[in-house]
Amino acid sequence: MSFRDQESGGEDGGRSSSASDLRKPLLNTGSWYRMPTAGGMGSRQSSLMERLGSSTFSLRDAQVSAVLCTLIVALGPIQFGFTCGYSSPTQDAIISDLGLTLSEFSLFGSLSNVGAMVGAIASGQIAEYIGRKGSLMIAAIPNVIGWLAISFARDSSFLFMGRLLEGFGVGVISYTVPVYIAEIAPQDQRGALGAVNQLSVTIGILLAYLFGMFVPWRILAVLGITNSNLATFGLGVVQVVATGVTTWLTDKAGRRLLLIISTTGMTITLVVVSVSFFVKDNVTAGSHLYSVMSMLSLAGLVAFVIAFSLGLGAIPWIIMSEILPVNIKSLAGSVATLANWLTAWAITMTASLMLNWSNGGTFAIYAAVCTMTLVFVCLCVPETKGRTLEEIAFSFR
Repeated sequence: MSFRDQESGGEDGGRSSSASDLRKPLLNTGSWYRMPTAGGMGSRQSSLMERLGSSTFSLRDAQVSAVLCTLIVALGPIQFGFTCGYSSPTQDAIISDLGLTLSEFSLFGSLSNVGAMVGAIASGQIAEYIGRKGSLMIAAIPNVIGWLAISFARDSSFLFMGRLLEGFGVGVISYTVPVYIAEIAPQDQRGALGAVNQLSVTIGILLAYLFGMFVPWRILAVLGITNSNLATFGLGVVQVVATGVTTWLTDKAGRRLLLIISTTGMTITLVVVSVSFFVKDNVTAGSHLYSVMSMLSLAGLVAFVIAFSLGLGAIPWIIMSEILPVNIKSLAGSVATLANWLTAWAITMTASLMLNWSNGGTFAIYAAVCTMTLVFVCLCVPETKGRTLEEIAFSFR
């Protein structure tokens, strides 16, 4: 027997011994294992499996951490929603207690948008210089001071100052939170976690409506969150549920598809509401047709809220945080957030005047704007589902 044969036989014996040490998957987990005496290839395989196991656990830890961080920063958008929802249930009580006119209260309601514009302008630079976490901590200061000013207000000046300060904090939050979530979220969870931002906003609005049914407006301000009705609360519930569905669908159906469905639904429902008001204005009050049109307009508004929450409420914030390159993200994000709050302020200030002019005409104009939005989404908005932030940035070059 030659030395080569001996060497071959030795290797075969080693392989046989090694193979005998290999065991079947433990409890059908698919994880093959060796006896402690295994060496050579067994050591290398064991090392490989340890590295793979370590990577899997690291990935899971990263996903859990991203979810926990998202839930923590989602407290900011709840404050955002609180601010948006506060003026609706408190209108009658504040006007009565402080002797405000309707126009003065309308100004009070819109000042949060003015403050948010200022906050939006500053938010990008604040986030760049002191970081996302620091920005959220900064935003809490004017929010607290603003709510206290409203709570202890004895005239319109403190009321207005508090509303402006609230708005500033909300402006910073509305930019910082979606950007922060997009940066920490794993690729396959970015849509769902990003939608948590808008879900939290609707929860904040719902809480303001809910507590507004039972809590005086001054105490409501201290809570950070006063007399409304069940219909308003019910609308808030619808908005929360619809946004929750969006959170689940965003990474499944895609951003662009949901935006198209959302804007289409908003356009149709606004047309329905507009037609209902036009018909009501031309029939006898109290007639059967008048009642039908009243119910139809209410159903249309509820459907509008659902359509908005399914896409246009949450997804623009997600796409903004995904498509903006790092080198211009702070400036461009501030401009986009400013545009949002400027539009919100314009609608808040003009809605009452337009409705006094014509209910049907107002909703017809809103429907036309939604139609233009639908065209823009179809022609210009890219799909970002399943793509890394680097791939999205490269596609714009």
